[in-house]
Amino acid sequence: MSFEKIKSHFPVANHSLYANTAAIGLLSDELLEWRQEHDLDFLIGGSHMKMESFQMISDAKETVGQFLGCKRDRVALVPNFSLALNIVLEGMPKEYRVLLLETDYPSVNWPFESRGFPITYARIDEHLEENIESKLSEGNIQVFAFSMVQWQNGMKIDLNFIKQLREKYPELLMIADGTQFCGAFNIEFDSSGLDILGASGYKWLLAGTGNGLMLFSERTSEHLTLKTTGFNAVNGQLEATGPIRLAKHLEPGHLDSLSFGSLHFSIKKLMEWNMEKIEAHNRGLIRKAMEALGDLGLISDAMCNRKDHGTILNISGDDALYAYLEEENVCCSQRGGGIRLSFHLYNTEDEIDAIVKILKAAPGIIKTPK
Repeated sequence: MSFEKIKSHFPVANHSLYANTAAIGLLSDELLEWRQEHDLDFLIGGSHMKMESFQMISDAKETVGQFLGCKRDRVALVPNFSLALNIVLEGMPKEYRVLLLETDYPSVNWPFESRGFPITYARIDEHLEENIESKLSEGNIQVFAFSMVQWQNGMKIDLNFIKQLREKYPELLMIADGTQFCGAFNIEFDSSGLDILGASGYKWLLAGTGNGLMLFSERTSEHLTLKTTGFNAVNGQLEATGPIRLAKHLEPGHLDSLSFGSLHFSIKKLMEWNMEKIEAHNRGLIRKAMEALGDLGLISDAMCNRKDHGTILNISGDDALYAYLEEENVCCSQRGGGIRLSFHLYNTEDEIDAIVKILKAAPGIIKTPK
């Protein structure tokens, strides 16, 4: 299916210049139809629908595992990344020393900070990987937690660098927030070098709110002692004895079939549309946007010089420019002292050209082009 055809399924993308997936991904008409059918089945089926929902949840877990390259028994379905990380940290030894990134997303940094873990910070700039390596080389770091793509400016960590860290620091526990990554780029979790990958589903996965995922490597259980439990953690088997596997500690209660059915539906669509093609499309969009906006002097040379980047850009701009873009039907966000633009599979290169044209027509607001 062509990307123009895919775009036709997202009504908002057809009546605005939607550059705001980093805030929330769009709802497709196909997902809306599935959700309506789901609730109609609940309306007329009652408890019969509850029994069907168990299979729905199982299918969702299988699909997440296939999509991200992780065995299903190490996949947890969670309402969002933030809640899942907080549960995980309740079972982590409090003496572990943690490396975080300055100005990373609050839901990554705050849970560590609020629990009093001893923390070291690496700076986020064009030398991101070198900054991380420098801090790790100082020694005595047990955990490295980070966003794979930075929420404010789209800086993307080098995935080959993560694999190199795994080889150099085999005992290091690496925890990644993939909320601004999963659905925009491909990843095979089990060969990534990561120990934990979490993501909320309402952005690039296009699954609406109330759903997310967390994946665990086989070795992660050696570092965590979780106590969260409940009826669903043992799959309703009241006579169950013995330890609960790690992923089930994050699923102590019944899971919402509407939310996780939506996640299952959206991921199946991404797989149908082909993630390799989606990633190539997104890379083309961000490459074109970086070049054009760089020429206008709206993004830094340092950012342009990075060999890889996420699908998010932060351009120089104040309240006046943001208001102007809104008036011109460009949907975006103010973040990090600038204006954040983000692009996904329903965006086109023609839309990049349109946004650049709109910016060029804003005399006195944007900087003089280079």
